[in-house]
Amino acid sequence: MSNVENPNHDPPATVDILQRVKPGREEAFEVVLTDLCEAAKSFEGHLGVNVFRPIDHANPEYRIVFKFDRISHLKQWETSAIRQKLLKRASHLTVSSSQVSIFTGLETWFTLPQQPGVPPPPRYKMMVISGITIYVLISLINLLIVPLIDPLPPFLRTFIVTLLMVAIMTYIAMPRMTKLFAGWLYPKSKH
Repeated sequence: MSNVENPNHDPPATVDILQRVKPGREEAFEVVLTDLCEAAKSFEGHLGVNVFRPIDHANPEYRIVFKFDRISHLKQWETSAIRQKLLKRASHLTVSSSQVSIFTGLETWFTLPQQPGVPPPPRYKMMVISGITIYVLISLINLLIVPLIDPLPPFLRTFIVTLLMVAIMTYIAMPRMTKLFAGWLYPKSKH
């Protein structure tokens, strides 16, 4: 059975790319990057892209994060002719090949924009933080939202609660929880 036929094996995917640009070539790279981001939007399953521009202009490193609803859609984008063409244009502007990490599942909730390339924390830590967050959100939703939608049929109530929960977890709660517990999730390694 292929990934497309079995959605359990075709999870959402986030690809995290670190790319160093040749000093002085940032403006030309920005043009190619804009074209790349625009091209990605036209692909099925594209959920968005975030670009973190260099802080150190003597050593310009970009972090580009693409999100797709399924890994199969990410693969379609990665193997597309337009992406290959744009990457070829970008290769003349960059120092070396990019560092690419692909995350699926819970790992996509545990990303720190200010710490590019950091591997996700251990799964038990992700489970603890996710569990605490889900517990608090379910309690609040049951207290504040469920009474308002109680007259709706059960399947529709469940659908609304699920959409609300996923949206809050993805865009509000988990980014904040990840920052709040960053010291525990990503302890400084001892050398």
